[in-house]
Amino acid sequence: MKTETIGSITGNLASGLSNRRPNVRSVVFAALGLWFGFVFFVAAQGAFVASAGSPPLPIFFGVAIPLAVFLAVYFAWSPFRDFILGADLRFVAAIQAWRWAGAQFLWLYSWSVLPGLFAFPAGFGDMAIGITAPWIVLGLVRNPLFAASRRYFIWNILGIVDFVVAVSMGVLSSGLFQKINELNGAVTTSAMNRLPLVLIPAFAVPLFTMLHLTALFQARQLARSGRS
Repeated sequence: MKTETIGSITGNLASGLSNRRPNVRSVVFAALGLWFGFVFFVAAQGAFVASAGSPPLPIFFGVAIPLAVFLAVYFAWSPFRDFILGADLRFVAAIQAWRWAGAQFLWLYSWSVLPGLFAFPAGFGDMAIGITAPWIVLGLVRNPLFAASRRYFIWNILGIVDFVVAVSMGVLSSGLFQKINELNGAVTTSAMNRLPLVLIPAFAVPLFTMLHLTALFQARQLARSGRS
């Protein structure tokens, strides 16, 4: 009788502690919603518009701060780290297919809204990742260990490199440099500082980078498991 009572109490305590654990999935989706709402709100106030002749620091911080927070939480909070390492990589890769919409940069270039120095590498780079995403998903469906392959690793690295190149070209084409400004025909990336385009560098770019990092973290874990 006493053994059953102790077992019942222990079970209730374990259940209570389990219920108190944070629902990481809910926290993540709530954070994403708040983040998007905050970016939209401050963008509507013109917070991402840099003064004439100054570097586009607001956009830089819009990209860098979310990524810094993501990495800090990943390494500091084990439930979030477990969530990232347990994410469905097929879903993570499938979301990257949305990057085929990078074709809009080419369309905006044709209307002289964006300079070619930015639109071409950003547009074609995004389209390349988006168009190849279904093949990556298919590889993961056929064999989950594909996530530990060299091809999967390179694809995710190229996805991040695409963003680095796009952001770099965006800064160079922001109107800070006279020679580049002349090369672009006086068309700058100022449209990327305002709604709705500002949602791309201030929300979509860091979000999709986080997805690539999620894939790379899991790939590293699988590689370590294979070696051990």
